[in-house]
Amino acid sequence: MAALGRLCPGLGSSLLRRPGGLREAAAGRRGVRALRRSPVKVLPPQKERSAAAEARQSPREPPPPPLPAVERSAAGPDLWYEKAAPGDRRLGKVVTLAKSKKFRDHHGKVLLEGHRLIKDALEAGAVLQTLFFSTVVHLKELPEAELKRANLVKVKFEDIKSWSDLVTPQGLIGIFSKPNHAKMSYPATQLSSSLPLLLICDNIRDPGNLGTILRSAAGAGCEKVLLTKGCVDPWEPKVLRAGMGAHFRLPIVANLDWESVPSNLPAGIQVCVADNKDPGAQAEPASVPRGAGGAGSAPGNPRAPAKAKPKAAPEHEDEAGAAGVCVPELAVQYYYENWTQTPVAVVIGGETHGLSPDAFYLAASTGGKRLVIPVVPGVDSLNSAIAAAIVLFEGKRQLQQRHNQEDKMQKFPVVG
Repeated sequence: MAALGRLCPGLGSSLLRRPGGLREAAAGRRGVRALRRSPVKVLPPQKERSAAAEARQSPREPPPPPLPAVERSAAGPDLWYEKAAPGDRRLGKVVTLAKSKKFRDHHGKVLLEGHRLIKDALEAGAVLQTLFFSTVVHLKELPEAELKRANLVKVKFEDIKSWSDLVTPQGLIGIFSKPNHAKMSYPATQLSSSLPLLLICDNIRDPGNLGTILRSAAGAGCEKVLLTKGCVDPWEPKVLRAGMGAHFRLPIVANLDWESVPSNLPAGIQVCVADNKDPGAQAEPASVPRGAGGAGSAPGNPRAPAKAKPKAAPEHEDEAGAAGVCVPELAVQYYYENWTQTPVAVVIGGETHGLSPDAFYLAASTGGKRLVIPVVPGVDSLNSAIAAAIVLFEGKRQLQQRHNQEDKMQKFPVVG
């Protein structure tokens, strides 16, 4: 009451005089005590208390952006694909990386675009990892069993068009594991038409030329193609487009050094080098200038015997001032003369750097020749892809002609 009287003078005496005033005074004292009490703290559960403590100790981080919603649809029995959400950057990222040779070599992936190329790859046993397509119709044109093992992503055609290298995109881009020629299943028609004819590409650095050469090799029925170091990567998109499926029709062994080339050739094979120098031309030193034309330069003696590889090849300066390396002299003949008595491999050089000296040493060690494609005087060299087609299809003609003659002799033996 004293405290109540101090807070409100005169109130205490009036309450005492009124009936029930004592009870009211007691209630007033309890109200004063309630005002003096501290607010009650409501404690959260243990997990919330620990989360709140961590939030006070560390600065707040922005929440992660929400993942794009994935919508799955069926294109057939057990064949499902997902629809890329707006802002999905997987296509651009994958295409950019797959176009890099460093990425292809490191991750073992290649990019194939277009229905024909992807179908050829699947039928040959190449492993599809991810397929980006614009319409479900594309899926119905591909082997369903192979598609079931891959990740299928439906994207807008405009997205594929923005990343495509084709003038007229087909709306189909596939990411494959880098094919291994030893594990591929090449078409039966290709295998049945294969000839004891091989091709060695030396310093072919133009993607379009290499793709065209591979296409010619497949068309001529070559048994195998070897690419030495210095050639462009055969899995570059431009090479794939120019090859028109040749990568999946015959074995292609890439990035070989010359020391390992013989181990990739069958026993008893003869190695010849393509040339464009007329055998009747004036004699010249047996050298290969650096930066020579697509078929190299030929010696003057058309029937010069092969020489052994010297221990130290002397160098000299050619007319252009570039250092040249001496190479063994080989017997020279026109490409349309017979040169397919045994299994044979033909070396085609690039237009800028020409044939390597190692190509001549390998040819000399197998008793090979220079196969000359005569051109009009004043013409430096032929395009390497054209030269390869000319020599390979002539080799095919000779091999088939000899095969037909042998069959004829077996059916109608000459009786002495």
